[in-house]
Amino acid sequence: MKSKQHPIPANSDLHHQMISWRHWLHQHPELSFEEVLSSDYIASVLESHEIEMHRGMAKTGIVATVQGKKPGDAIGLRADMDALPIQELNQFSHKSRHDGKMHACGHDGHSAMLLGAAVYLKQHNDFAGTVHFIFQPAEEGGAGGQAMVEEGLFEHFNCKAVYGMHNWPGLEAGSFAVHDTAVMAAVDTVHIAIHGKGGHAAMPDQVIDPVLTGAQLISTLQSVVSRNVSPLQSVVLSITVVGAGDASNIVPDTMRLTGTLRYFDPEIGEMVKQRIQSIVENTCTAMGASSELEIEPGYPATINTPQHARKCAIAATELVGEDKVQTSLPPSMGAEDFSFILQARPGAYIWIGNGQAACESVGGCMLHNTHYDFNDDILALGASYWVQLVRSLL
Repeated sequence: MKSKQHPIPANSDLHHQMISWRHWLHQHPELSFEEVLSSDYIASVLESHEIEMHRGMAKTGIVATVQGKKPGDAIGLRADMDALPIQELNQFSHKSRHDGKMHACGHDGHSAMLLGAAVYLKQHNDFAGTVHFIFQPAEEGGAGGQAMVEEGLFEHFNCKAVYGMHNWPGLEAGSFAVHDTAVMAAVDTVHIAIHGKGGHAAMPDQVIDPVLTGAQLISTLQSVVSRNVSPLQSVVLSITVVGAGDASNIVPDTMRLTGTLRYFDPEIGEMVKQRIQSIVENTCTAMGASSELEIEPGYPATINTPQHARKCAIAATELVGEDKVQTSLPPSMGAEDFSFILQARPGAYIWIGNGQAACESVGGCMLHNTHYDFNDDILALGASYWVQLVRSLL
């Protein structure tokens, strides 16, 4: 299919405005539920274009609303606003001004694209219905999406469906990826405490060594996925934090392990959790130690509604052509709190290609990297996708 002219052309005035907004947000990163400056800045842009908004949901969240020329259904478009606790190593002029905080996941770009779409649709409201632009806080571990839903997002703004978009480094700039169902994995955090009996390291027969027990446990836990889960299913269990002891001649009393568990199928997730519990208890008992296990719930899997994913793919194809819309990429084992929103309303979450240009100096980099930067060249395309989606749905 031949691509059409984009509603918001590259290098247009609005594209340059989006670059300016994005750079300001990148310079002022804020962590989950602390996005006060970011929220104020986004609100100032919306206000300057006389766009109606509601503020304060989930502390710093904003829902802006644009009405079409005719009555019709309401849909929601969502962007996240928060940054990460990372020290930025980039040296460009718009690098972070907040020490130890960085927009290393592109939420600055997501917000700028959604702002661009809101501004354009306010000026060109040739559609039937209502669009709610959801600027969400605290995606990075704070479950801001869940907080907005629980605070009545869809009671106040009754969207028939809701849509999200994330940039994807390594995916060609100018392209999109759309998944029919699973997009991102569920995530839980595993906390294990191993309690032994400390003592002198030169007298190992007189201690119950939690470090040796922990080493056995880490190794054994690797069998959970490899020997309990079908190779056709995707599950990840990784122990990522290990803590014990302070001196070379002392066996400590306690060792603590922390890890991440990721999966798509909730039933498989529950089975894996049961196997973790059994292995932790039995391994520690066999070594003479005791244990405490907590599996902290995180985000559920992000699962698209197939019919809405197809609508997104059609809108993207109308923009860039069939050859630039991938529908067969595997889902990511990363997690995303848009999952809570999709549990409350049907919809879809897609990826827009970020390319690699912003990270070429370090050989290309993925999200959450100290050298990451959102690609300004795709801002106009991302905002155009939102416009195209609105026009195709409403």
